[in-house]
Amino acid sequence: MFETVVFYAFGAVLLLAGLRVITARNPVHGALFLVLAFFTAAGLWLLLRAEFLAIALVVVYVGAVMVLFL
Repeated sequence: MFETVVFYAFGAVLLLAGLRVITARNPVHGALFLVLAFFTAAGLWLLLRAEFLAIALVVVYVGAVMVLFL
């Protein structure tokens, strides 16, 4: 029950963050929403017991976005 609620919460946050990436007028805000989307996607991977994929997503993609935009 708890995992189902957390799964849908992560899914909702991921969907909203993805929409904000597309609609953000400021590129820095768009990049920060993209980082939020990546972190919530990593949370979904953790719920699915795929720890390596979650860590790889955070290290590779979040690291690259942070280096490029900030």
